[in-house]
Amino acid sequence: MRAHSPLAARALEMCSCTHLSAELHNTATAARRARGNTACSCPNPPVDHERSGEQQKSPPHFCVAVGQFKTDAKPVPPHRVDGPDLRYAPAVLRLTPGRTVKTHAEALWMKCFHAAAEENRGLVVRDELAQTHGDSQASSPEDPVHSDRCCEDGAPGTRPRITTWEAGWNVTSAIQGMFVLGLPYALLRSGYVGLLLLVSAALICSYTGKILVSCLYEEDETGHSVRVRHTYEDVANACCRHICPYIGGKVVNAAQVVELLMTCILYLIVSSNLMCHSLFFLPLTPATCSTITFLILVPCMLIRDLRVVSRLSLFCSLAQFLITFIVIGYCLRQSPQWASRRLSAVTVDFDGFQVAVGVIIFSYTSQIYLPTLEESMTDRLDFDSMMNWTHALACVLKTAFSVTAFLTWGEETKEVITDNLPTALRVVVNLCLLAKALLSYPLPFYAAAEILQTGVLKLDSSADRAERWTLLLRGSLLLLTLIMALYVPHFSLLMGLTGSVTGAAMTLLLPALFHLQLKWTELDLSRRLADLLILLLGCFCSVSGVICSIKGMVTAFEDK
Repeated sequence: MRAHSPLAARALEMCSCTHLSAELHNTATAARRARGNTACSCPNPPVDHERSGEQQKSPPHFCVAVGQFKTDAKPVPPHRVDGPDLRYAPAVLRLTPGRTVKTHAEALWMKCFHAAAEENRGLVVRDELAQTHGDSQASSPEDPVHSDRCCEDGAPGTRPRITTWEAGWNVTSAIQGMFVLGLPYALLRSGYVGLLLLVSAALICSYTGKILVSCLYEEDETGHSVRVRHTYEDVANACCRHICPYIGGKVVNAAQVVELLMTCILYLIVSSNLMCHSLFFLPLTPATCSTITFLILVPCMLIRDLRVVSRLSLFCSLAQFLITFIVIGYCLRQSPQWASRRLSAVTVDFDGFQVAVGVIIFSYTSQIYLPTLEESMTDRLDFDSMMNWTHALACVLKTAFSVTAFLTWGEETKEVITDNLPTALRVVVNLCLLAKALLSYPLPFYAAAEILQTGVLKLDSSADRAERWTLLLRGSLLLLTLIMALYVPHFSLLMGLTGSVTGAAMTLLLPALFHLQLKWTELDLSRRLADLLILLLGCFCSVSGVICSIKGMVTAFEDK
């Protein structure tokens, strides 16, 4: 028999026996006998129906154990998100099949209805019984059962769950992108300041990712965190509801889609170029390589599960690790000539510093994916630690990669470090880069398709027609990336211009701004100052990136 606290035993004693199971009634009786009191102190004395041979109904009374007024005729389900607790329901209900089905149906309806209502208010009511028994399973971002709220339309979320490791591989794939190849050149242009940027950028981007996810949660009246928002769009709408309702979410969605599509096009262009350079012994034109790459990526249309993307991100990260270790290994073999290389401590030109800041900071960007990844995690308690170790690992590898490469080639360091490698080693690294670029494509493609499908087109995944519309949408996105990769002139400069605006906003500006607006009363002075400094850094990155991109476009068109 389960042991009860004295408070719980007293609560059970005060309840009518018609509202207790046999086990709970025996517990209450034993508690009375232990105190020498054999009479039930409940205002409504129990009625032994088996001895009297008749079925009676007790008048309505307040049941302390359940925390509400109850009658035998019709149980009133408690108002809680997780539905009524049927363990303490009347025995007659648990023994009657018809009433049990009805009770479960009412519980399911109340669960969905009240979850949507509490989502809008940002509060969750916990019933009295959980507090009496010291229930520790409060709704929190870490509890996969109690924090999995219903969607805005009242339907339970059916998003497939991923483990902490799978979420970590997705983040690692995002922050170990193609920007890594330009880090040695950025270090050359920024000197010792670049080393400081490599470390501080990891700390800043990890911090902005965590505060962005914290904006998805609000505290209920008991002080427990409850996930009341699901996407970046929801956070923007919450911050802009008094100024321009729903406009903020639409702007954020547009910025996300532009950033993700630009990333997809970049991976497609890089894959095509790497294929041409790696398979130089075959008569392949750039258009042919782009078409082959497009055909390889066609199965991305069928990816509907984030777990598939996580496995592809795992192989993408392994390819990145292989590239990093190959380059570091080659550089270590050239270590005898390192004595003649050293970083510049003073002579750092402003243009070079602008380039370095943009390359280094945007090599850590993963904020666009974080709301979806965190919502899909089985154990959300591990989100902060996952962000810490992924960014710490990226910081160590990027610093070692950049420093060893610079010490090996010094002033001769190229913008893409693979151009400094010997021909044979360059082919091997290019093949690894080709695999990495192809494996990196599904993550931004999946994220862009999900945003358009759920946030813009409002497609219902349970409808029969939704499957055809989803395939049409994903096919159109895939074809759009191919067309832009083939026919848009100076795409890299265009991406630099848009990325300077959307990338800085999504990574630095908006997380800090939303965090200040939603959590201002909960933040101390140091946290407020940190968010304000990140806002200033985001403005600097955005403005400097736009200036550099415009200069590059002017130079390109003048040369043409």
